[in-house]
Amino acid sequence: MTIRTYQGVTPSLGERVFVDETSVVLGDVALGDDSSVWPMAVIRGDVHRIRIGARTSIQDGSVLHVTHASDFNPGGFPLIIGDEVTVGHKAMLHGCTIADRVLIGMGAILLDGVTVEPEVIVAAGALVPPGRTLASGYVYGGNPAKPLRELKDSEREFFAYSAANYVKVKDQHRDGDA
Repeated sequence: MTIRTYQGVTPSLGERVFVDETSVVLGDVALGDDSSVWPMAVIRGDVHRIRIGARTSIQDGSVLHVTHASDFNPGGFPLIIGDEVTVGHKAMLHGCTIADRVLIGMGAILLDGVTVEPEVIVAAGALVPPGRTLASGYVYGGNPAKPLRELKDSEREFFAYSAANYVKVKDQHRDGDA
């Protein structure tokens, strides 16, 4: 099954959500309205919570997970993703917080305790080490990720465009028009 209960907790889906039948969404996960989860993505809220905002797209092959609370990590690390976020193919997000209107590039890795402020692009293949904060208004890339330059106005406009486009495509898939 794509949507799986874990220890009595079943994922919560907002209105008009699309979850591809080859993906797995498990446990303490909430998906906001008009969000989408594409083929082979794994969203595993088994040891902490995962919250994904509205009009957010989790692309093919992405892995989203969390860190449990322990003596080593009091409180653990949940995964929180805002509205109008596009998570590129094969990204790995682990116990981090991502604000609204962010683009996570293909193959990017964001680790425990990372905070991404609104309107940020994380370049394809970037590695963001634990505990880092990515300030609003920049493109970040590299290993470890560093600010590369300020966002252009066209890139700021792209956040809403990308979110709206994936809502349109997800509706086509949901309605069987793909």
